[in-house]
Amino acid sequence: MSRTIRTVALIGLATLLLSACAAPAEENDGDGSTVRFALDWTPNTNHTGFYVAQEKGYFADAGLTVETIDYNNVLPDTLLDAGHADFGVSFHDASTLAQASGARVVTVMAVLQNWASAIGIAANNTSITRPADLDGTTYAGFGEPAEIPLLTQVIKNDGGTGEFDSVVLGTQSYEALYSGDADFVIPFFTWEGVEAERRGTPMTYFRFTDYGVPSAYSVVINASRDWADAHPAESAAFVQALQKGYQYAAEHPDEAADILLEANPDLLTDEKIVHESQRLLSSTLMMDAQGTVGTLESERWAGYANFLFDNKLLSDADGNPLAERPDWDTYFTNKYLAD
Repeated sequence: MSRTIRTVALIGLATLLLSACAAPAEENDGDGSTVRFALDWTPNTNHTGFYVAQEKGYFADAGLTVETIDYNNVLPDTLLDAGHADFGVSFHDASTLAQASGARVVTVMAVLQNWASAIGIAANNTSITRPADLDGTTYAGFGEPAEIPLLTQVIKNDGGTGEFDSVVLGTQSYEALYSGDADFVIPFFTWEGVEAERRGTPMTYFRFTDYGVPSAYSVVINASRDWADAHPAESAAFVQALQKGYQYAAEHPDEAADILLEANPDLLTDEKIVHESQRLLSSTLMMDAQGTVGTLESERWAGYANFLFDNKLLSDADGNPLAERPDWDTYFTNKYLAD
């Protein structure tokens, strides 16, 4: 669940459409029984439910053969829009950016119901006790479009000016924090946070929603609108099998973590991080108030999408800032989920 996932998820769609032309996946001209599922990064606990659905035979029971498209520097939303994948892993912000730009994708399921990231500082940094203290400090990040507006808003909402230095270091941001070369980062507390604890360099967090930023679905599943429209029954079968896998993972975190580990022994070598991460996700982020995984609500979607729109982060297909607020209810659907 590296922050690198969200780094690549927010690169400009127009640039990445060029890369899609060279994507190795081919058009899916079958009867809908074969589904191509694109990962957004190397396997991690964001993907556990998918591996559970495979291992438990949920896809096979639905009459589907699922082909996994490993991450290869082309965003899943770009693959979906270009017809090179049918479903894929995305994010609330990435999906909103892509659809605003005209991409033929739609969100069909929420993997996480709220933020899995937060502002992180070194726990031993006693000079920073609240977001307002971040004025004049140094942020190490990834250069994503929403990063600076998000941080600025949090700091201002806490009474600060929102003025700070920033450097783009990618995954080296965390090492910069640990060494004292940076003062704050935006980690996934469900992955980098677990890693930091295990290495003896824990972080303290400022949660976005505690400082006036709307909730966000964080990780979502997107579909190709065209493929889903052409294969409604198969789309429902796939989404419901996937939902069942994530529901199982939410309710059985340790068994689900073992399934993820067994499916990816060469990529996931620290079993404790995987187990701790999955337990944290299962206990706090995967299920809605009714204990159900996957659901999407208008108010939550619109809340963060409006934040992106109000900060002029959404552009149309020509790269111009959106002039009118979209109908956010068209950006997602629950129609493929189980009743």
